[in-house]
Amino acid sequence: MPLVSRAFILTGLAHLLAAMVLGVAVAAGPGALGLPPTVAPVYVHLLAVGWLTQLIFGVAHWMFPGRPRAPSMVSRVVLWACYALLNLGLVARAVAEPLVGRGGGWRVVLVAAGVAQLIAVVLFVGHTWPRVRAR
Repeated sequence: MPLVSRAFILTGLAHLLAAMVLGVAVAAGPGALGLPPTVAPVYVHLLAVGWLTQLIFGVAHWMFPGRPRAPSMVSRVVLWACYALLNLGLVARAVAEPLVGRGGGWRVVLVAAGVAQLIAVVLFVGHTWPRVRAR
């Protein structure tokens, strides 16, 4: 299994664990663990992007046909940039989402996080698309 696939999958598992802990806090009600009620979207994002998307990216890169044994430098840079942008965006979103109603520039952080994740997805799709198109 390629290192970048392992990174996606292991990080996804860490996000799954974080989401489950946060999910218990959300279910416990407002103020549980000292968290504001606005953390519910973070729980969903940790599951959808942190766990599912990263698991899919890691397994797709590993298992889809057409992966060369020795990937090019460009391919490695694209995949690691995708990994970094997806996770930086996820962490920034997890911090900014509960605080966006307080002002102080959190909306800008939230939008930047979304843009980082969008770029990560575009990079992954651009990298993977040629491997699954009809030949």
